[in-house]
Amino acid sequence: MADRLKGKNILITGASGGLGERIAYYSAAEGAEVILTARSEARLQTVREKIISDLGAACRTFVLDVSRTEEIESVFKAAGPIDILVNNAGFGIFEPALEASLEDMKSMFEVNVFGLIACTKMALPHMTAQNSGHIINIASQAGKISTPKSSLYAATKHAVLGFSNSLRMELAETGVNVTTVNPGPIRTDFFNAADKTGDYVKSIGKWMLDPDQVAQKIVSIMLTNKREINLPVWMSGVSKLYQLCPAVVEKIGRGAFYKK
Repeated sequence: MADRLKGKNILITGASGGLGERIAYYSAAEGAEVILTARSEARLQTVREKIISDLGAACRTFVLDVSRTEEIESVFKAAGPIDILVNNAGFGIFEPALEASLEDMKSMFEVNVFGLIACTKMALPHMTAQNSGHIINIASQAGKISTPKSSLYAATKHAVLGFSNSLRMELAETGVNVTTVNPGPIRTDFFNAADKTGDYVKSIGKWMLDPDQVAQKIVSIMLTNKREINLPVWMSGVSKLYQLCPAVVEKIGRGAFYKK
């Protein structure tokens, strides 16, 4: 692992906390230079200082709102060539479609989908030119199992999976790998916005994934041709069953799905 990542430039969006921060930490521990982006400069600096003090690793930061294309272009030019891109920035709001605002819908697509695609397009020219690289897109089990009260969020993650799967085939002869990460609920600040009532976290709190374990799994497959990471295993099994028998899963699981 150390040899594979040593000296590689890894850019991570949404790296000021949660899963992105942990991916940065474990990547730096393996000898990579991590380039952290997020909207909060103060939080980025906190993560950077921890990485430098704990690991003595190279770490750069850039303030970036991935919903702003002009900022993406500027940051990627300043960052220079990227060997691994982790598209982690994203958010969700759990509301029925009838109640969700068009503004929230637009914001989720701008960050979760359009921002991810724009970052990918900025990173790809160098990767294809050197015939190696890795695009890692943080999607969700919501992109595989549609559930009530997350229709807009699920739509963005379905889009991420569709884009990633097509991109993987387009890049098959280039040496650039594309991996999607499809986790279930992770114990991070994501739910501060997604689950404003706190009911969902109360219902499934004991099943939530540890961000450190998810991050370590992601770092372990960097610069390999791993197609997908699906976590937890039991939820991955449900998503496979859903693909085969959607009506059955929707009928049996409706009560559980409404727990959010």
